[in-house]
Amino acid sequence: MTTPAVPAVIPAQAGAPHPAPGPARRGRLYTLDGLRLVAALIVVAFHFVAFDNWSTPVWGKSTSVIFPTAHPIASYGWLGVQLFFLISGFVICMSCWGRSVKDFAISRVIRLYPAYWFAVLLTAGVMLWAHGMAQTGYTPSKILANLTMLQEPMGAGDIDPVYWTLWTELRFYLLFGIVAALGVTYRRVVVFCAVWLLMSVLAPHSGIDLIQLMAMPDAAPFFVAGVVMFLMHRFGTKPELWLLLGLSWLLAQNQLPNLMKTAEGSVKHQLSWGICLAVITVFYLLVLGVALGRLRFFNRKWLTTAGALTFPLYLLHEELGWEIIRRLHTDVAAWPLLGGILAVMLIASWLVHRFIERPSAKAMKKWLTGAGQSAPRS
Repeated sequence: MTTPAVPAVIPAQAGAPHPAPGPARRGRLYTLDGLRLVAALIVVAFHFVAFDNWSTPVWGKSTSVIFPTAHPIASYGWLGVQLFFLISGFVICMSCWGRSVKDFAISRVIRLYPAYWFAVLLTAGVMLWAHGMAQTGYTPSKILANLTMLQEPMGAGDIDPVYWTLWTELRFYLLFGIVAALGVTYRRVVVFCAVWLLMSVLAPHSGIDLIQLMAMPDAAPFFVAGVVMFLMHRFGTKPELWLLLGLSWLLAQNQLPNLMKTAEGSVKHQLSWGICLAVITVFYLLVLGVALGRLRFFNRKWLTTAGALTFPLYLLHEELGWEIIRRLHTDVAAWPLLGGILAVMLIASWLVHRFIERPSAKAMKKWLTGAGQSAPRS
């Protein structure tokens, strides 16, 4: 989840033996900022209006009863995560171009951890205050493990269920970091995309846990599609890029039944494969429209604010929002309560961006980029 900037389009040099120069900045892709907020709001709608996997429903009864019209629509909101992955593939490839692997790693740490640390501590604090350690299971060890963002491979469990996507993102960063270490060129990125798609197909049959873990068959098609669409944006459309994009879409649709099973367990009713396919196809077309300059009309500067709200909103909304619903749903009508929660979350997200992310980013960048440069001489 990165602040996107538009690189200058340079002639394609497939197979260029040296890393391409960094992008010349001539403006931001504001539309991507807007799409990121759309993705976050879709996920928020899913959690508040469609999620129904409760022993004791937070609304007091099923969301299908509380929101009889909106529930079936919001039940497809989980697909907002796939839109996030598409955008992430695009933006990570863009931000990595012409940069060293160290610069790439520093940019990711600065972008992710300040807001994440705040969200972990705030969510844990509120839930412990409301329900105690015995009910939440938020032990000091679990909270500390979550601060690493590696709680899933550590087996510690997430403080907030939405954090699962961060482990997926981290694995993508690790894989693309290999390309950055070698030097990012058109040819290397194309090969990376082709190999990753192939491995995502073969990994489930390998019997090797590590390969399956890193190949991420359910997420790889979306990340690769985003990367390919950035290549189209930078180098223009080419046959091999259309081939990779089409292949990623075919693999994505093949993963839908597995993804739908998890979602159906959350909404407690059957979902339509056709609707899911239509939604992800629209997401592909939207990001492709940005890549090819077909959505310039929507490229508005105010969307920068939308992009800034996205990550804090995603991190804060679920557990804290559910807790507000638990406490107020008997006193406030459902739709006004939902609107109030969204307003509170958006304001909180802006405050996190303004007073947590921005100041800490400057301090962390100064510290991390200076590390190793001021070491005493031997």
